[in-house]
Amino acid sequence: MKSKRIVGSTAPRREPDRVLTEIADYVLQFRPGRRQAWSAAHDCLIDSLGCAFEALAYPECMKLVGPVVPGTAVPHGARVPGTPFQVDPVSATFSTGALIRWVDYSDAFFGATVMHPSDCFCALLSVADWLSRSRLSNGKPPLAMREVLRAAIQAYEIIGWLGEDNNFNATGLDNVLLVKIAVAAVATRMLGGNREEIISAVSNAWVDGHALATFRRAPNTGSRKSWSSADAASRGVWLALLAVKGEMGYPTALSAKTWGFYDVIFKGRPFRFSRPLGSHVVENALFKISYPAALHAQTAVEAAIKLHPLVRDRLDDIKRVELWTHATCILMIDKQGPLHNFADRDHCLQYMVAIGLIFGGLTARDYEDAVAADPRIDALRAKMVVREGRRYSRDYLDPARRSNANAVRVHFADGAMTPKMEVEYPLGHRARRREGMPLLMKKFEDSVNRAFAPKQRRAVLDACADRSRLAAMSVSEFMDLLAA
Repeated sequence: MKSKRIVGSTAPRREPDRVLTEIADYVLQFRPGRRQAWSAAHDCLIDSLGCAFEALAYPECMKLVGPVVPGTAVPHGARVPGTPFQVDPVSATFSTGALIRWVDYSDAFFGATVMHPSDCFCALLSVADWLSRSRLSNGKPPLAMREVLRAAIQAYEIIGWLGEDNNFNATGLDNVLLVKIAVAAVATRMLGGNREEIISAVSNAWVDGHALATFRRAPNTGSRKSWSSADAASRGVWLALLAVKGEMGYPTALSAKTWGFYDVIFKGRPFRFSRPLGSHVVENALFKISYPAALHAQTAVEAAIKLHPLVRDRLDDIKRVELWTHATCILMIDKQGPLHNFADRDHCLQYMVAIGLIFGGLTARDYEDAVAADPRIDALRAKMVVREGRRYSRDYLDPARRSNANAVRVHFADGAMTPKMEVEYPLGHRARRREGMPLLMKKFEDSVNRAFAPKQRRAVLDACADRSRLAAMSVSEFMDLLAA
């Protein structure tokens, strides 16, 4: 009896998915024309670098920084800010990315998915620095920092465009996959890649295995959340380098039946988009100015600190603390029970509010074991009741508002209570730009002052204060300014 011959699929290769071609055409053709976009990109750059300088003081971060093989140096390699390391662009991206995200103080953007588009800067600086030094070694002019700012505008936009209307958090995947997609596209263009090569890099980024968000959620919250974006960005750079060498792509990586991203991850639903690609995201980035805290807790911490003078002398008399927030905040950072580490605490709404009420402030050091050992913190957490404010949830998702409201009220044992302290928008929101920008600059200056000796400190601040000068400066010259 003859056996049946099994015939494999002979389906012809189709044209690339529209999302792939839209991203490729955007990074090749879009030239930012709005002054607001360039100005915002400058602010996002220096804020991201300031966060990196803060992380230099954390040994747990610094153990991740530098070459994979100790002692390795790469001729014409990319520098890692605040360190003596000069390594290949993939390693430099990882190191710089870990620095930028370690204290969770860099900018964010939110829609259906919560995103940190500032995570792209580690790749853009590293690729541009390596390219500039390679060009100089061959007698060619280096890239200007304006090219990094243009790349940032594009990377921010791709990240936000993908996440604004599509809920990647609901799939169980971490938002850093969007960083990988954006970096793969923009880095390929920076490396001289053509349309086909950009599509190849982006399709490979979609085909990749993606990080599970479990390291941000109980019971597994851990330090990977502080380097997951570095991992994603460095993978994006690696895929870009492969693409410009001619590595093939996968044109229907998203839409292929059964095996494509839509069917495997999104239950057969294609992505939705409510607007075209432009410069919207960088212009509306949400800066974390006052507190190194999870995005959703920014206004809750501000409200708690405003109540501090009313409760600091009555902590033992507190009977109940009411918190009102939006549904996404409850999903992401409403935590009860033991908190095991730094990463657990900086993603716990109740912990951050307790710190604000008790101490009248919040710094990254407040997440460390020494502070967390204060018994008043967990005692106060146990008295907190979290409720959803329906209007808060609506306005959080409303593209015209994008509020991030929280409110706090403290009840005492004798029946007295504080006012209900409500904060609609965090200080870094576009609605509070005039109030926030001077403080953003002070935040950057403080981080530079802590990281560098006086002469170098002055050089860094002078370069970053002059927008035109910084944009015209060569990437290699600027990165040399930041070296230890």
